Formats: sequence, C-alpha cells, structure tokens
Amino acid sequence: MNNSADSLKKLINSKRFEFLDYLHHVKGYSELTLKTYNEALQEAVEFIEFEKEKELIICNLMPYRLHIASLSAKSIAKKLSALRSFAAYLNEHGFACKLQADDPVKVPKTLPKPVSHTHIKEALEQASFEERFVIIMIYTLGLRISELSNIRLEDISNEWIRIRGKGNKQRDVPLLKSTAQLIQKYLDEKRPKTYLFEKNGEKLSQNSLRYIINKTFSKIGLKVTPHQLRHSFATSLLNNGAAIADVSELLGHASMATTQIYTKLASSLKQENYQKTHPLCGGDL
Repeated sequence: MNNSADSLKKLINSKRFEFLDYLHHVKGYSELTLKTYNEALQEAVEFIEFEKEKELIICNLMPYRLHIASLSAKSIAKKLSALRSFAAYLNEHGFACKLQADDPVKVPKTLPKPVSHTHIKEALEQASFEERFVIIMIYTLGLRISELSNIRLEDISNEWIRIRGKGNKQRDVPLLKSTAQLIQKYLDEKRPKTYLFEKNGEKLSQNSLRYIINKTFSKIGLKVTPHQLRHSFATSLLNNGAAIADVSELLGHASMATTQIYTKLASSLKQENYQKTHPLCGGDL
C-alpha cells in the first residue's frame, strides 16, 4: 500500500471510533451490537483498498469480499450492512466517500423457531419466582432481552409499560392484569431502586437475564433463547387473529415487512397442525 492509501486507511480507522461513539450515545445501540460493528469494521479496513478522487474517498470492497467469501450469506450481509451504515455516517458528517463492489447479498429468510405454549407452561411450573417472572415478562410483552434489561421503574404504570427499544425508540406496551400483579409482587419482594432488574444496586446485565432463561428451560431438557420467547409471543398473537400492524407495533419493528416472517411461521404451524390432526390426513379415504 502506498503512503497515500495508508494515510486514508488511518483516517478511516480513526473515524470508526467516532462512528461507534455515535451509535452508542445517539442511536442507543447495545454493547453487543457495538462489538459486532467494531469487529466488522476493524477487519474490513485491513482489506479494503482506498484511493482519493479530489474530495471523494473511494472504498473498494472487493478484496474484503474475497476474504469473507467462505462465510454464510447471512454473515456476509451483516458485515456489509455495518460498512454501509459507516459510509452513510461519514457522508452525513461531511466526509465524502463511496463504496465500490457493494452488491447486496441475497439471504434466504429462515423461519424463527418459537417455543410451544405447552413447553413454556412446563418450564414455569419448574421455575423459581424470579425465573418465572423473567420468562413471563418476555412472553407476555414480546421484548428483546436488551429491552428487558433497560426497564426502569419510572417506565411502569398499572396498565402500560414504556419500552426503550433499538435506536432510542420508545413504545408503550399494554400489561396483562396478571403481569401487572406479578410486577407489583416482584417490586414488593426485591425492592429495586432504579431498574426493574438489579443486583447489588446495579442494572442486571443482558447475559445474566439470558442465563436465567437458559437455566430454567434446561430443567425440562430444552435449550431456549430469549428471542425464541419473543417469537412465541408474536406467533401466538397472529395465530389467534391479531392484526399484523398491531403485532408489528408491539414488537417495536421499524417496518411491517420485518413482521411478515411471523405470518409465514403462523401459516406453517397451522399447516403442520392440520396435517397432524385431521382424520383424513393419514390417507384413509
């Protein structure tokens, strides 16, 4: 690499830290998301070819794409998405750059795997009060684990709870009467100061909440993630006739298109149940 390209590389790398700071303080991205972005950008800068045309910096992604070509389409798409976001940030902040070899990757959409209501009930029967509370909060509110961790006491009312979602976006989610009662019982017992979930006066981490869920379902021989419980929330609503626009709003999706995958899942489950239960599906005509 010549001196000019090397200088551009160092300049871009320095802007990476400004971008991550922006994502953290302005967009409100989680630590895990910031780590993913940082790793993708740090890796990419080592392979991207930089050159300058007047005031415009050209970033040729082809060498980097060759480097990551053996990864899954989903992994490649995530890394390229991080680069596009970075480039958009630079252009919005007066630093003109253009990405080359930026062709999109087609990622096949896979259906999420929700946990059946029967299995959730079984896990709840084996759970301690705190374990039960964590599971019910996600299952009845459709929360991301980061959103659960960030709930403050000031966000909770008798009928609604304010959720702080991705990009500092907020939404109000209605509370079931049983969930509201469970929250009050938890508050009376645990006496948190600022956040709903605390330990030694500090906000309980996402990993700690994730561990509680994993441990609870392991008691019944299942490996379940918090996101699967969120899938279960969405699928249950759609299977019972909820409007997709309402489900999308409850989930905090920026676009209803993101919620569409759950309608496919609901249809898939209905077909599966139909094949299992209809008396003529065994071929006895």
